[in-house]
Amino acid sequence: MAGTEDAVDEDALYVLTAVLLTPAQFPSVLGDDFPAACAELGLEPYDEGYGLVLGQDSGGARWTVVIDDVSLVAVAIASWDCGMEYELSPNERTMVAALPGWPLDLAVAAPGVPAPHDPPPEEGDRPPLAPPDTDNWGPAQRRLGADEVALQWAEWREQVDEDEAFPSPDKPADEVHQPHKGVRRALAEARGYVESTPPTGRVRSSFAPGGARMLRADGPGWSMVARTDDIAFVLLDEEPCEVLTVGRGPDLPGLLEALDKMAVRPA
Repeated sequence: MAGTEDAVDEDALYVLTAVLLTPAQFPSVLGDDFPAACAELGLEPYDEGYGLVLGQDSGGARWTVVIDDVSLVAVAIASWDCGMEYELSPNERTMVAALPGWPLDLAVAAPGVPAPHDPPPEEGDRPPLAPPDTDNWGPAQRRLGADEVALQWAEWREQVDEDEAFPSPDKPADEVHQPHKGVRRALAEARGYVESTPPTGRVRSSFAPGGARMLRADGPGWSMVARTDDIAFVLLDEEPCEVLTVGRGPDLPGLLEALDKMAVRPA
């Protein structure tokens, strides 16, 4: 495996990017939880997780190489995020699988090789991985939408009226939480996670400013993004492209605190 270079090495994979596939951090486009994401790639839900290396071979074909050296991929991602160069060249002994295609949509390509394309299929091969169709709303698009809300939290939060975010204490309870039946279902299922442990990765907790935590919870047909010190947003399969607000109210703080206690966190 090699980084992108001007000279083409016929045996090389020219690395374009990499992502983690761990209980606390995985491409949510693949599933609502870590085991589901692994199953989408035909992998066992190994507790330590995997690294996914996306690149092209010398013929330009797209490949996703799965490795078990999670630390190596984490260091590479951290370096790239800081604007530093890092040549990600995993040892072949760490390779778990080489899957045709990419599960994510990449806007970059390796120089000096043909344009990205799926490798020719061979008998017995699985269909090439491909990003979801953005023209149709479904579970993958709902999860991607929740990813975007989490990344752009401040911008989404600015759009919420403070009376909606922090309703009056004397407001009827059924109006404090979003009256949409789909949102009520999502909140009820999220509460159920506190009582009965869901599949690993259904609830994840990550850093947020001010000592708070950013929570992400997913379930059949719904995704929730919330800050432990603030409100929540819910996306539903039955409401294409809609981001629904759950005000702070009397019940949400306790729910978010309980979810944070049982959530998986990045190492």
